[in-house]
Amino acid sequence: MATKIRLQRGGRKGYAVYRIVIADVRAPRDGRFTEKIGMYNPNTNPATVDLNFDRALYWVETGAEPTDTVRNILKGEGVYMMKHLRGGVKKGAFDEATALKKFEDWKAGKDKSNEAIRVNEEKAKAELAKKNLEEEKKVNEAIAKKVADKKAAANAAAAEAEAEAAAEAAAAEAPAAEAEVAAEEVAPAEEAKAEEEAPAAE
Repeated sequence: MATKIRLQRGGRKGYAVYRIVIADVRAPRDGRFTEKIGMYNPNTNPATVDLNFDRALYWVETGAEPTDTVRNILKGEGVYMMKHLRGGVKKGAFDEATALKKFEDWKAGKDKSNEAIRVNEEKAKAELAKKNLEEEKKVNEAIAKKVADKKAAANAAAAEAEAEAAAEAAAAEAPAAEAEVAAEEVAPAEEAKAEEEAPAAE
């Protein structure tokens, strides 16, 4: 039986995650499989891989043919590196302890690289959040200034209208006051004239 190591799609729409499975080459992509050896989530940075390393190494050494994507995943996890080292041990190039140390050194460098990627990703997210916050603050300040200017203009218009109303009221009261003063001046003169005419009539 020709065996493939392939991805089987799962997850939801717009957020795909994949099972890494061993399947017959004739089986459909999401059909029956022989064994599940891991999970692959490409939605994170770096991509998250949960792999049964020993079973993946077993199937690779057995001759199972991975798809291009799975081959890259297995290389990234060090499966092919371990296969190469074990081949060197069988040939007598070095012993198993040396092979294991070489693999651990490679794995440590890989983990360090992945950690640097994660740190840079978090830093970029923090800077983006800070930038968005500053832009939002500027927008809010502009809105507050616009509201304050509008309120100040409304207050100024109200004060101007109040001043005009007061001036009109004062202008309307002035003729009435003048007429009242004139009436007060005329009344004593008429009384004096009446008093002068009264003795003459006697």
